[in-house]
Amino acid sequence: MSDIDTVALRRLDMTLLLVFLSMMRHRKAVAVAREMGLTQSAISHALKRLRDAFGDPLFLRQPHGMEPTSVALALEPVVREAVETLDKALKPPAPFEPARAEAIVRIAANDNEIMTMLPPLLARLSDKAPGLRVAVRSLERKAALAALAQGEIDLATGFFWDLPSGFEARSLYGQGYRVVARSGHPLVGQALDLETYCACRHLVVSPSGDLEGIVDDVLAGQGRRRDVAAAVPLFMPALETAATTDLVATLPERLVGIYAHRFGLIVHRPPLSLREIVISAVIHRRNAANPLHRWLVGAFRELFGAS
Repeated sequence: MSDIDTVALRRLDMTLLLVFLSMMRHRKAVAVAREMGLTQSAISHALKRLRDAFGDPLFLRQPHGMEPTSVALALEPVVREAVETLDKALKPPAPFEPARAEAIVRIAANDNEIMTMLPPLLARLSDKAPGLRVAVRSLERKAALAALAQGEIDLATGFFWDLPSGFEARSLYGQGYRVVARSGHPLVGQALDLETYCACRHLVVSPSGDLEGIVDDVLAGQGRRRDVAAAVPLFMPALETAATTDLVATLPERLVGIYAHRFGLIVHRPPLSLREIVISAVIHRRNAANPLHRWLVGAFRELFGAS
């Protein structure tokens, strides 16, 4: 901003620049006045201001009309580019055409959302927007919001509570939990009560390696506890571990609904009340009116929004 001559710029306005460009085309003040819907006196006043601003006569009166000076000829492409740039800035964004769009869409999600959302999203893009490529980063809540703020990603999905200002969230769906255990588990059969649940050894998913979570808080409120034997940072190894050991896991229900049968897992509702979590698509507010971002959020809501 320090290199911009604000004093000189304040001597100009858009009307002056439009008068200049019109005069370059028509070379006659009467034609410029007619085109712009102004009086000839107003055009004469505008030309005087332009001469003062640029320190040059700009147009010399000749029998055939107004002849531009060498300074005016040099200014014309620069002024035209400035006016066209401002004109583009004032126009609303062009409608997003997914079939013709080419861009890299950067998304942040944890592996739960990656496993449940990415395959149908890629199928949708392949069909509707084949020119969009997707780069996914595995980020938890705080890191995802920081990446949005820095412009490193376009959208984040997951469980976002107490969202700070500067972000916009669109709720996609709410989900609870399901308990999974291997087929033939020595304790878990056709039914699962709280006594059996607490008697099992458990596996938790925790990116930070914590051996306690929401389930343990609820159990503590009832004067109970469970035996957590291990914590893993990702959901895929949790599914594999539950399928090949006697550890049981309490996992998001949508993930379980998609993958439990692939791992041959027994599925039960938790024998205790756990709060539902809401999965959202989050963008930064600076992109709220961006056609690509709006279309992308719309695609997420169509694919994953509650019916």
